[in-house]
Amino acid sequence: MNDTPTVSCARCDREWDLGYELDDLGVGNQAVEQFALDHQRHTGHFPDGIATWRAACRNCPETVERLSKTAVRRWAETHARHTRHSIELRHATDDETTVVGDGDR
Repeated sequence: MNDTPTVSCARCDREWDLGYELDDLGVGNQAVEQFALDHQRHTGHFPDGIATWRAACRNCPETVERLSKTAVRRWAETHARHTRHSIELRHATDDETTVVGDGDR
């Protein structure tokens, strides 16, 4: 029985096993995250089932998308600190937003 995790992408109409990430890259329990980031970097979209955290500045066109809430919050806090802008944070599957920063002063 092969218990290597797999990831699929309906847009690409493909499925991949994560043996490369586990064996060659040695990323262990972060194999799915590593594959998802690499897939997005090379195709412009995430594979199926990957929901990201998003940050959008209310004052300028800056936006980011990250897999972890901690990473997107860190980006938002840094952007707010340097620009004094307010940034909206939300998860791709949720309509609730959180605002980071005080806005323009």
